[in-house]
Formats: sequence, structure tokens, C-alpha cells
Amino acid sequence: MILYIIGGLLGIVVILFLIAFVRTCVLQKKTAEYNASNDVTRINDYAKKLSLMIQKETISIRGEDQADKFREFHNTIESLFPNVFKHCEKIDIDGNLIVKWKGKNSSLDPIMLISHQDVVEATGEWTYPPFSGTIVDGKIYGRGSCDVKCGIMTFYQAVEELIQEGYEPMCDVYLGSSCTEEIGGDGAPKIVNWLKEHNIHLFMLSDEGGCIVEDPIGGVKGAFAAIGIFEKGYGDLKLVAKSKGGHSSTPPKNSPIARLAAFIHHIEKKKVFKQKFSKAVDQMFDNIALYSQNFWLKLALHNMWLFKPIIKPIIGSISAEAAAMLQTTICFTMQQGSSGANVIPQEAWVIANLRYISHQGLVESNNIISEIAKKYDIETSVITANDCSKSLDLQGIPYQMTIDCITKVFPHAGIMPYIVTGGTDSRFFDSVCNNCVRFSPMMVNKEQMKGMHGLDENITASVLPGAVDYYKEIIKIQETRKK
Repeated sequence: MILYIIGGLLGIVVILFLIAFVRTCVLQKKTAEYNASNDVTRINDYAKKLSLMIQKETISIRGEDQADKFREFHNTIESLFPNVFKHCEKIDIDGNLIVKWKGKNSSLDPIMLISHQDVVEATGEWTYPPFSGTIVDGKIYGRGSCDVKCGIMTFYQAVEELIQEGYEPMCDVYLGSSCTEEIGGDGAPKIVNWLKEHNIHLFMLSDEGGCIVEDPIGGVKGAFAAIGIFEKGYGDLKLVAKSKGGHSSTPPKNSPIARLAAFIHHIEKKKVFKQKFSKAVDQMFDNIALYSQNFWLKLALHNMWLFKPIIKPIIGSISAEAAAMLQTTICFTMQQGSSGANVIPQEAWVIANLRYISHQGLVESNNIISEIAKKYDIETSVITANDCSKSLDLQGIPYQMTIDCITKVFPHAGIMPYIVTGGTDSRFFDSVCNNCVRFSPMMVNKEQMKGMHGLDENITASVLPGAVDYYKEIIKIQETRKK
């Protein structure tokens, strides 16, 4: 009887595998490409504008009132895009900037395009000064070139050109930019509060998050428009181990640092958080399966209904980024013990940075860590924490609009929905917008990805015209909402 059962199960497995095999064989092979602009006039014009914006140092510093510095940056924007500020309403909220372009149909909920003005510090040895905006070999160098003054430049340029063309938008269009994104400050919340005070609910919001990336995972080549569906939550936990202290010449067992080390080892070696494939990740794998150069990888990605149990334990070796989309992650980033080499600390601590996933959010994830910490006589406290954002509906109109605009402007690029593992200003807009699209329409290669917050940050000038055209299409496609 047991042999019959085993034989039957094997038969079912074989049948399912054959179904997956046939489904994969009939897939149309596709290539994903990005074609940069060759319009020299536009490329040079846009590069010069972005260079001038980079030359305004806009590092945000926690705890300092820097509104005047950012207003100087506003003056630069105003000088570069005179038609925008001639025909649109300007709203300054403590250095955070909103521009309102009035539409024809006030009954339609407006859209908002946002990027942040502020940048991180620029220490270290740069090839070109970080606030020089140097243009060389077809690239613009400087802090903020890629993260993310390119966004501000391109959507302002899009509106500037549409106004010059005599275009009038169907709905109100807002251009927003906070000045505290890099420090998680109150800039974006102030913009949100302004929208609430004026009873404005957005139809859709467009922010940074994903961009057009190359070779997203091993075995999949090409250029893919990575559309952020939602972003993970964020938390900093402090874990403290205490003792009576003492001299290191007579060491006790289970000292604070030893307990912290054992706790960290436990977290690092055991899978304490639950892995789960979301609709966004399922769709991401199914989309990129079409572009896989490896048949067996294509077989697995296109048939996740069958291969998920196999993919789960090995996904980290395929892509660390993809693995982070399946679960809450934890990383230990700071630590402190005693101030003396021969002193047993009365208190030692570490900071753990968590990024919460929707199926195991802030409360559950923190409780898991806290319960494990108790086993090592470690106290847990929350420094800061916010849960996951709302998810963009993969069947909704804003998502389809985004795909339509990408397909029109970048016809050969692949489409890749994904989960944003970092943080953006978008997370503050959930109360005024149900459709936050985290996509920046710039091609960014792997070298440039490393430059964000790193040395020699730069962006290729020839990707700027495509980004301008994308923002123009996002504004124009709102005309379809009147039907």
C-alpha cells in the first residue's frame, strides 16, 4: 500500500513537472533593452540644468533649521524653469516646495510628482568635487545627480515644455519636493498636512523607489523598469545587556558582551522571520522569466506555483535584493561596551535595524526579537519604528497607466514590479493617496547605484530626455480619466 501511495505521489509530481515544462517551452523569448536618447541638443541642455542644480549644496542636517539654504535652491529652480513659475502657483512650507499647475477639470483628483531636494554628505576623495556638477564623458558628476535632483530637474522640465507647447492638463498637477528625506525629517509630512488642510486627495503620486535597472538577477539580462509597489517598514531597536561590571582579570560567565554575541549569533544563524511570496514578487518573477537566458531558471520563475518550496531556501544565493522582498530583515549596525579595555561593562548594547514586511509587520517582528532577547537576559527598546506602506494595486488604473507610459517611452524595456526595501517620502502619503508609484524613469547602471550615498555619484546625461518624456506622458495620460 505504501509503495502504491509513493508511486501515485511521484506520478503527480511528474505530471506537474511536465505541465511546467510545456508552459515554459511555449514562452516567447524576449529581450529587454534601453535605448538612450541621441538628441544632442536636449542632452546638453538638460545636463547643464542638472549641473547647476547640483552646484547648490543641499545637505540636510538633523536638528538644524536650513529653510533659507533650500530657498536658495528654489531660486535656482525658478531661474531654470521660468514658465513653470510664471503659470503655476508656488507654495513654500519651511523650505519644502509645492508647485500647483491648475487643470481643466477640477472634479478630478490631482496627481503629484515628487522628489527630494536634500542630499547626504559628500565625504571622501572624489574624482571631481562633489558640488561641482562636472560634465565629462557624457556624465554629470556630483552629490544628488542620481539621488535625486535628476528627478526634480526632469519633471520640472516636462512641465516647462508642456507649458511652452500650450498644453493644459486635464487635472491639477502638483510638483512636490521635501528637504528632509535623507534624514527622515518632517518635510514630507508638512506637504501631506498642507494637502489635508486643503482637502486634497491625490489620484496618484509618483516618487523615487525603482528606476530602470540592468541585469536584475543572475541569469536575467537586460534593462527593466522596476516599479515599486510598496515599501517595507523601518525600525531601530536597542538591545541592552547589563551586569554589575568589574575587573576583566576575574571574568564572569555570561558577561554583557558575551550574551549579546550569543544573541546575535542566534539571529544570524536561524531563520527567525517567515518567508512569503507576495503578489508583487510573484508578478516580478513571472515577468522577468520571459527574459531569462537559462531555460531551467526560466522554468522555475515562470512556474512559481510549483517551485516556490525549492526557490525559498536558495533565493538568497540568486539575489539578496529578491530575498529581502520575502521577509522582515534585521541587520546589526552599532554597538558599545565599556570605555576601558580592562573593564567589564555594566551595560553593553547593540542597535538592530529592521525592515518590516507586510505579512509580518512591526508589532509581530519586534515581538519575535524581544522574546529571543529575553532568553539571553537582554532588554529591548524601540528607538523608532514605522510599518509597511499601503500597496499599489497591480490591477488598478494608476499601475496600468504607469506601464502604458513606460511602454510608450521605453518600448523595449522589461516591466518588473518589486518591493522597495529602502525608505522614501512616499510612505508619508498613504493618508492622502491610495496609489503611490515608486518609479524614477532614469536608467541607472550598477556603478551608479553604488555612487548613491557613495563616492563619485553620477548619472548619464543621455538618460535625461527619456525621463522628461515619461513625465510628460504621465501628465497627458490623465486625459483618459474623463472617459
